[in-house]
Amino acid sequence: MPASQALSAFRVIDLTQVRAGPTAARQLADWGADVIQVQMPEHMRGDDTLGGQEGSDYQYTHRNKRSITLNLKEPDGVTVLKKLVEKADVLLENFRPDVKSRLGIDYESLSKINPRLVYASISGFGQTGPYATRPGFDQIAQGMGGLMSVTGAQGDGPMRVGIPIADLCGGIFAAYGVTVALLERERSGRGQWVHTSLLEAMLYMMDFQTSRWTLDGDVPTQAGNFHPTSIPTGVYKTKDGFINIAVFGGKIWERFCEALGSPDWITDDRSKSKSNRSVHRDWLNAEIEKKLAAQGSDYWIEKLNAAGVACGRINNMQEAFAEPQVQHLGMLKKVTSKWFGEQTLMGQPITLERTPHTLARAAPRRGEHTEEILSEIGFSPEDLSRMKTAGVY
Repeated sequence: MPASQALSAFRVIDLTQVRAGPTAARQLADWGADVIQVQMPEHMRGDDTLGGQEGSDYQYTHRNKRSITLNLKEPDGVTVLKKLVEKADVLLENFRPDVKSRLGIDYESLSKINPRLVYASISGFGQTGPYATRPGFDQIAQGMGGLMSVTGAQGDGPMRVGIPIADLCGGIFAAYGVTVALLERERSGRGQWVHTSLLEAMLYMMDFQTSRWTLDGDVPTQAGNFHPTSIPTGVYKTKDGFINIAVFGGKIWERFCEALGSPDWITDDRSKSKSNRSVHRDWLNAEIEKKLAAQGSDYWIEKLNAAGVACGRINNMQEAFAEPQVQHLGMLKKVTSKWFGEQTLMGQPITLERTPHTLARAAPRRGEHTEEILSEIGFSPEDLSRMKTAGVY
């Protein structure tokens, strides 16, 4: 049974490794696509990533997929892959350009076998250009795309963020591109080549920091825990801890001042306008923390939210999942693994009321579904025995 009916009509061949590509495949699998994860055979193990196949990272990333093994260094392995492609809707890959061309599994070659194929490529820097053949990883893209230059406290040097954001966004954008191409195929009847990269994903995610440069000519710098352009927005110390406060807009600024018992800030020359608050941010932030020091975090979270001022705790992971709203949203899902028993994993952050997603399969073992899938596309038991003996899978 598929994880959802939304994409259950589509079959996806996933040739990717590491994180960005498998993330794209997981997005499609969670919405019901039949994702076939292609891995190297056991005797050629070298693609164990994400902490190994027994690790929590691997279990999370590869749920809702089936797994086959294929030795693509053998001509018969490539032949099997091409037979899979005949009936597939999507192929995901993150090979170097020269590798896929040498194997004959580039878009031009495979589109001749299946003109309706949506062929999605994820790379570090793009399919062409001066950096196309460079190896690319998440932190490299974080640095080159500008994120590390605006993350962290000023003067402390560049700082990476605490998640593989370039990998994750690259994977999500690839899945988005695939769904757009599948929708376009309904009109044209033809597939196409979809490609993105970690660098493109990272540059896009810079968002308003990008437009500050392209439109205003500003080079953004680090602002630590405070918003670079909207003051006061950031992390503030209370009597017993820290909270986030976000004050956007003049009316909210006035409500904030009233809630803190400082209506005089509304008319004070140093803080009455957004531009003045920016100039005098150090003075204003110090004054705010003087007020907050009188009460604990829970008091201020309650008071500020009641006044319509966004405010919230700064949680670790355990605390995040203890939040009543997080529990209400029901984002954690359960699935049973034949190898590890019941598992609790994060679900999708999107709700489709008619065609919701679920966790239908735990992450598969390497090659768990090889013979099942190859039988589905017409290989006989004799074919399977011959290919296994020859090391094709």
